[in-house]
Amino acid sequence: MLGRRSFLQLGAGFSGSVLASPFLRGDNTAPAQTKPVAFVVVGDTHYFASVDNPSKMQTASRAYNRGLIEVINTLSGREISEAAGGGHVGALTACLHVGDLIDSGDKNGAVIQEMQKTEWAEWQQDYGLLGNDGRLNLPVYEIHGNHDGPHGKGLVLEGIAERNRRRRGLKGLSPNGMHYSWTAGGVHFVHLGITVGQVKDVKRPRRYDPMESLDFLITDLAKEVGHSGRPVVLLHHVDFARYCGQVSDEMVLKNEWDYADVAAFYQAIKPYRIAGIFYGHTHARGVYAWSGPKPLPVIVGRPAPVGIPTFNTAQAAHFGKPAHALLYVEVHAQEILVRELATTDGWETSQWSPLAWRLPHFNA
Repeated sequence: MLGRRSFLQLGAGFSGSVLASPFLRGDNTAPAQTKPVAFVVVGDTHYFASVDNPSKMQTASRAYNRGLIEVINTLSGREISEAAGGGHVGALTACLHVGDLIDSGDKNGAVIQEMQKTEWAEWQQDYGLLGNDGRLNLPVYEIHGNHDGPHGKGLVLEGIAERNRRRRGLKGLSPNGMHYSWTAGGVHFVHLGITVGQVKDVKRPRRYDPMESLDFLITDLAKEVGHSGRPVVLLHHVDFARYCGQVSDEMVLKNEWDYADVAAFYQAIKPYRIAGIFYGHTHARGVYAWSGPKPLPVIVGRPAPVGIPTFNTAQAAHFGKPAHALLYVEVHAQEILVRELATTDGWETSQWSPLAWRLPHFNA
């Protein structure tokens, strides 16, 4: 078990090692891809209404989030610094949001309910759905986090399910309407909510309700990807590295992700070509190659281990402080390339972090 602080330090170590030692594997089973699929990943926007006037947004929350939208809208074609690998941002396919859309969805009370309504309405006005019905000029594909509704119900979850029914071109949609998949440029995207689970023969309660996301994942990959070798991108909210190891029954009930579900998640995706896993929740960036449900070694100055490219994106617009970041991602035929755009002043200005992560698709 790693505490959040220890895990973030570990993640920083992995970030450095991946940058220092990019590598490729000679694996040619993926279908031909003429150009990379480019997209943006954001998380933990935490739209926050005023406690004193719950029908209004808190000033910093509105400013930071609208600043983020403006940056994303002007990102295509932007020059990338040499320290981050150079080049320019490509034509963006979509914006992917890894959860905690709003801040108040995990709380109760009359005032809180009004805050939730305000926050969710503002989020929808900013992001829209299809790229032409909100402030954001891209289609958005979101999932829920623990601040949106940790127990499988609530305003935001109902809203996401309704939005999923209106999405165009979905390949798969879970019976409960919460999990879904789609493709772009030969890449298959699967959106899995707060965590992935749950294993049916492990009867103990879960802290967060995974809403049968594991069943959906297994069915969707078998049907939509199969033996095609198509690259897969997976998205969920909670980090899993802290919850890989088996712990006592008392401790596991406190964990955000049951270790049995983490192990089942890995086994479910291991047979496929995984281009990358993306999540948020920790509010800080971490990059590593995940080689299964076991403790992660700290590797500094040595090649990263072979494993699934895994990216923990930092908070994108939390009202608590003006330091935020987003990820710019390119999925190539054999590898994934990720850069980070960051701000220290609530998106009034932004700069490329002097790092770049180029990792091969994982194909066991």
